[in-house]
Amino acid sequence: MVGSLKDLREIRDKYLPDLEARRRDDSKYPHLQVMVCAGTGCTSSESIPLKKDLERRLAEANLDHRVKVVKTGCFGFCKIGPIVVVHPGAVLYCNVSKNDIPELVEEHFVRGRVVERLIYREPGSGVKKRSIRDIHFFKSQMRVALRHCGLINPEDIREYIAAGGYFTLEDCLSRRKPEQIIEDIKKSGLRGRGGAGFPVGLKWEAARNAGGSEKYVVCNADEGDPGAFMDRSILEGDPHSVLEAMTIAGYAVGAGEGFIYVRAEYPVAVDRLEKAIRQAREYGLLGRDILGSGFEFDVDIRLGAGAFVCGEETALLRSAMGLRGEPRPRPPFPAQCGLWGKPTLINNVETFANIPEILSRGPGWYSSIGTEKSKGTKVFSLAGKIVNTGLIEVPMGTTLRRVIFDIGGGVPDGKKFKAVQTGGPSGGCIPEKHLDTPIDYESLRAIGSIMGSGGLIVMDEDDCMVDIAKFYLEFSQDESCGKCTPCRVGTKRMLEILERITAGRGEMQDLYELEELSREVMDASLCGLGQTAPNPVLSTIRYFRDEYEAHIIDKKCPAGVCRALLEYTVDEEKCVSCGLCARACVADAITGDKKGQPYFIDRQKCLKCGACQAKCPKGAIYAH
Repeated sequence: MVGSLKDLREIRDKYLPDLEARRRDDSKYPHLQVMVCAGTGCTSSESIPLKKDLERRLAEANLDHRVKVVKTGCFGFCKIGPIVVVHPGAVLYCNVSKNDIPELVEEHFVRGRVVERLIYREPGSGVKKRSIRDIHFFKSQMRVALRHCGLINPEDIREYIAAGGYFTLEDCLSRRKPEQIIEDIKKSGLRGRGGAGFPVGLKWEAARNAGGSEKYVVCNADEGDPGAFMDRSILEGDPHSVLEAMTIAGYAVGAGEGFIYVRAEYPVAVDRLEKAIRQAREYGLLGRDILGSGFEFDVDIRLGAGAFVCGEETALLRSAMGLRGEPRPRPPFPAQCGLWGKPTLINNVETFANIPEILSRGPGWYSSIGTEKSKGTKVFSLAGKIVNTGLIEVPMGTTLRRVIFDIGGGVPDGKKFKAVQTGGPSGGCIPEKHLDTPIDYESLRAIGSIMGSGGLIVMDEDDCMVDIAKFYLEFSQDESCGKCTPCRVGTKRMLEILERITAGRGEMQDLYELEELSREVMDASLCGLGQTAPNPVLSTIRYFRDEYEAHIIDKKCPAGVCRALLEYTVDEEKCVSCGLCARACVADAITGDKKGQPYFIDRQKCLKCGACQAKCPKGAIYAH
């Protein structure tokens, strides 16, 4: 039970040596510490069985008394997982499997020698980087929201306290007035990281000034963008930072209860949240009379069923109350009328994760990072056609080029970069000519995209931008709640036009209608889902109009993706007349002679299913 600052200090002092040994690699520290990544990415690659096998073999070698194995959150470098980091030395081993454990124990922990074959090599140069601190991917970042991920055991509240956790809460409850806290958040320049970028301090102030004695704090962990996993990783690697921030927010706005709305598809995050809440209650950091201040605040979890529209705050609040998840008009805003009609403060996971650090280090420190209007850092998930898939955190104002080609390692297999999608289904596709655009709210909006929650998907020369627009619109149309006609019907009509174009039945009039309809849907839709659903369409028309015209006028897909526009041909020089393609064709469109006459595809009969190309053992059938 933690009842005072003294109790917090006692826990910190007891567990700080372990933490400092990881931070500073103190060679005098008497033990070795092995950090095993237990984020979703590495967990899906068997990192938990790997950890158990490592512990078993260390015990068999009588090393368990001097080697401590620690489960930790996501390091962010998902491409090279499972990741194991050994301190002192911060030696990073990548792509570790259970089969590597015997050698790892014998070489590193018995003989004290690094297992060179498991060491990371920088792409291109092939130079080995033993320490995680020397790897360019990590050196290029600035971690604030992700500060504890990969450093502490997220399932042990004592390690979070050793890292400085809950000291900011104690300082707020004992020495700061709510108005002072809100003023510091305003001065920091922090804007909501859920996508809209609304100033956080103003939102807290509105909730504080709202009338009524019953108020709520809600954390939006309904991360629904395809390819986005920022909030999930924070909850998996540092759940107590969110709980501490929500408690501070409760004190600042006058709320006594909080809810974390998290999608049920995040089982690891939900499990760690449940453990963190239970531990915080046991230690008296949630519940009644927190730290002897008389303040009362508790947190519960609400599971979402995966509806994308529930990322919109009013739809989320309805769902959290057990109602159908659909948005409502604003005003009134949640700060005035939220859960059960009461004033409600709602921020997303990454926003809350910044709060303790801002209040601990001061608003001036945070506002010195980033750009004039976009302060601090931003977490991004790198996905798609990019070498270094994973999670990064960089200062606002970092260019897209640096994120993709420097930290992200560029496009794999020597392919040419084509576009990057920011903001998920609500964002836009940005071409190469805008790669030097700084990442901030205003700059991205100016080129037809948005920041969104931080998903960043890279596309190369093999991607068809018309097909990409159709993919995102399919997602938005399917996820529309149907409450308002512009979104429900408008996105359906837009999708039908795109389907005609990709099927080779499009006309130039379709392109003009698509642009007009997109703007009408943006202007008339009720919530952010409909208002931003046309972004992928408008941005691809704006920057890749030639591809649309090729589909409509020439009836060709330049990237060779839209199957209805492809023609399959047999290369007579490569054909060995095996007949496998003819047997695979359900339309009897292929004829030939097994005695040596090359096979031929009748384009009038061909269904363009691609089955023949898949069956050909010599690669003699090509699409064009």
